[in-house]
Amino acid sequence: MLFPVPDRVRDVRDAVHAFMTERVEPAEPALNAGDREKLLKLRQEAKDEGLWALGHPAELGGGGMPFLDYVYINEVQGRSEWGQLALGTFTLQDSLMLHRYASPRWRERYLAPMVAGEVSPSFAMTEPAYAGSDPTQLQTRAVLDGDHWVISGRKWFTTGAGEAAYTTVMCRTEPEGAPPHRSFSMIVVPTDTPGYEIVRETPVLGLNGGHYEVAYNDVRVPADNLLGPRGHGFVIAQERLGPGRIFHCMRWLGQAQRAFELMCARLGSRVAFGEPLSAKQLMQQHVFDSYTEIQAARMLTLQAAEQIDAGDQARIEIGAIKVVGARMLHNVIDRAIQVHGAAGLTDDTPLSRMYRHAREARIYDGPDEVHIQSTARRILKKLGREEPA
Repeated sequence: MLFPVPDRVRDVRDAVHAFMTERVEPAEPALNAGDREKLLKLRQEAKDEGLWALGHPAELGGGGMPFLDYVYINEVQGRSEWGQLALGTFTLQDSLMLHRYASPRWRERYLAPMVAGEVSPSFAMTEPAYAGSDPTQLQTRAVLDGDHWVISGRKWFTTGAGEAAYTTVMCRTEPEGAPPHRSFSMIVVPTDTPGYEIVRETPVLGLNGGHYEVAYNDVRVPADNLLGPRGHGFVIAQERLGPGRIFHCMRWLGQAQRAFELMCARLGSRVAFGEPLSAKQLMQQHVFDSYTEIQAARMLTLQAAEQIDAGDQARIEIGAIKVVGARMLHNVIDRAIQVHGAAGLTDDTPLSRMYRHAREARIYDGPDEVHIQSTARRILKKLGREEPA
């Protein structure tokens, strides 16, 4: 850790760090191979040791940690892609969304079991035929027929749909001519509903990852499956994606820190041309650049978390760290691979898998280009020098 950890979270942060480095990271080969029993064992151990669901609201059975405190926990949890699943925080965005907007029936059916890790959620927004960076183009439609919504369309990159109990679907519910950002709603669809059809799993850079394309063939669900007010899908999506983006940035810090540690260890142990690699100036450049990029990203992440804790939406801060954090993650892992040479391209280290996941970071939850443009516009508007459209 290259930044001081507050005393109030140090003990639990150290416990999570030990859990990750001593149990989750060594278990990665088995977990990557699909060893479900190993994952269930880790989850039970996390529950037994009071490390389960630390970021979930306390009233739902979680740890109830403030957002800023959770940064330090989520960072070390992010050292492994399995950290979220082993420690019960993979469902955090969905539990917050249902907690605020779901009807009493759905809260009772899904919330507590989801926080306990007994059921899994999924979220469907992007579609294969339209640019995901412009969600006003979404064509999946829900029509109210009596006391039921009838949903028709196709979604993809619905992460976790294969095991999920339900999918929250973003779909058009309002007539043509309605304001674009008031034309869509969120609807809860149990995955065993007739007409809900998983078309295929979509591997990403050779990793299966549990992303699915799903067809909605006249899926009928009760009217009270609507999540929040009708036509407020974009409002809910923004409230979900904003914190979700900073959750990603927290975990990226952990991934980058792990890659940095692997890089430094390799530099100290490997000899070339009669001296350790650590004595080579170009290798020292990799250390310097990685250190400074991680520190800068950590400062931006803490600033965004502090703003959110204060009740601010922190859109400028989140937009900035989404881009800076994704670039930092890619750069640090890339340098670590370079230091490891050909070994870094194999599965003998976790770097190959980490590198592929890092490339995804510049696309999911909004591509860099969209965040750069929207963040710059907000900054210009805030400073009173917005350029004409």
